[in-house]
Amino acid sequence: MSRTVLATAILLLTSAAPLAARTTAADRTLVAAVADPHRTAANRLRDRYRHPVDTLGFFGITAGQTVVEFLPSSGWYTEILAPLLHAKGHYIALAGSTPKAQAALTKLLEGGGPRYVGATTASIDTATGTSTIAPRSVDVVLTFRNVHNLIFDGPGTAPRVFAAFFRMLKPGGTLGVVDHHLPESRDSALEQSSGYLKRSTVLKLATAAGFRLVAESRVNANPKDKADYPKGVWTLPPTLTEGEKDRARYLAIGESDRMTLKFVKPR
Repeated sequence: MSRTVLATAILLLTSAAPLAARTTAADRTLVAAVADPHRTAANRLRDRYRHPVDTLGFFGITAGQTVVEFLPSSGWYTEILAPLLHAKGHYIALAGSTPKAQAALTKLLEGGGPRYVGATTASIDTATGTSTIAPRSVDVVLTFRNVHNLIFDGPGTAPRVFAAFFRMLKPGGTLGVVDHHLPESRDSALEQSSGYLKRSTVLKLATAAGFRLVAESRVNANPKDKADYPKGVWTLPPTLTEGEKDRARYLAIGESDRMTLKFVKPR
């Protein structure tokens, strides 16, 4: 085995190790942010599926960074990241450039009150890839379960957005991706409708934009999820699109099997 291959293997293994085995001051800060009593009860209930301490620790999040979250939606991770970063870092919520999308982000951050002071919004035009975030200005870009939506938007959208992520990151910066995992053996056509993506699809998008995969973790993996449901990933909780039909079965499976990939922008 060459030194390069051996070093890569060691990096992948150590990066995926549980935080409990390598506790640091940064980890303790993350634990405190996740334990914040201001977090809503409904969001806290999903910690067992989303593993926020281990996930953010794996991506190397610290309180002094500038962190972009792409499409924060209802703000599940905003509730952790904005208070974590408000004193020493900077949280940026990034969404589409339409007035409606930007208004939703503004409402989200205003809803956090004093705990979100310092957090700001930014926009990206997915039709062109242009963003209001300055090039080489951020330390980390995070996207949680959003890449499949970019795939739904058409063949050019995801490459443009990944290229925008690359531009806004500082050299050496991190792109953290979590998304629903489709086994490589399955029909790629399922990526257009099921909400699941192959690891190879995300890897191709990231490397084409200039990123390098440095580590991956199984912290958000769920072997019970077979990714073969009548209404795609939304069949599982929390959406439970089938309603009461087979509800107990889907609750027993839990939330989806997710890949957790860490890329860097080369220096």
